[in-house]
Amino acid sequence: MSADPLFDLTGRVVLVTGGLGQIGTAFVRALHARGARVAVGSRSVTATALHAAVPGADPDRLLAVPLDITEAASVSAAVEQIVQHWGGIDGLVNNAGLDTQPGSAPEVSGPFEGFPVEVFREVVEVNLVGTFLVTQAVGAAMRERDGGSIVNVGSIYGMVSPVQDLYTYAEEETGVPFIKPVAYSAAKSGVYNLTRYCATYWGRHGIRVNTLTPSGVRRETQHPTFQERYTGRIPIGRMAEADEFDAALVFLLADGSRYMTGANLVVDGGWTAW
Repeated sequence: MSADPLFDLTGRVVLVTGGLGQIGTAFVRALHARGARVAVGSRSVTATALHAAVPGADPDRLLAVPLDITEAASVSAAVEQIVQHWGGIDGLVNNAGLDTQPGSAPEVSGPFEGFPVEVFREVVEVNLVGTFLVTQAVGAAMRERDGGSIVNVGSIYGMVSPVQDLYTYAEEETGVPFIKPVAYSAAKSGVYNLTRYCATYWGRHGIRVNTLTPSGVRRETQHPTFQERYTGRIPIGRMAEADEFDAALVFLLADGSRYMTGANLVVDGGWTAW
């Protein structure tokens, strides 16, 4: 646990959406290690799964919260549960998201000209509308207590367009093309201005709102050709490990960033520097 008051989160209540995914689990572990009380919101989260993801955790500082971020009633119920359990919410990490991965069905990963509008709506509903709903509810609770920090997790593909050449191996091997779809990029790009809007709207109420932008994380299940091509475009020369965004998140939630709001902290190995 950190003894530096600029990065200490002891006693603070932080809600993390999507907290059992690859990056989300790393976030939860890092926040717990720095003394935070961490609520993990997910449609399928259980106390058993949560405690298994954070071995040796203090059970009094972890809370599994049923949450569907696309449903306003579910969001309100989750916020109420956390407030009743711990008295309030000091931090929010909007980490839950939906993306289309290589290997997805052709009807959801084909050319832009035929991309289904219903899939576009679904991805926007999760990544942008869901972020809006959770931010709205948690921000209202924070305003009653005159303060808090909200971190929206963005994506390099919300800042710049996907590099389609990375995915041509799919058609080379199977004859079926994979086109990185437009929906994720469009939704994530909206998160940046949602961040700026909320930062200016709530700034005088002690609520800070920032975006954390990660790059691609290495996974054992990724195709080796994809990893090789992706790594070839990274100035640092490798993909990220899941825990390499933890320090940036702690900074944005802690007092070390107390004069920072409406900003985008990019941790991408240099991807967007080209």
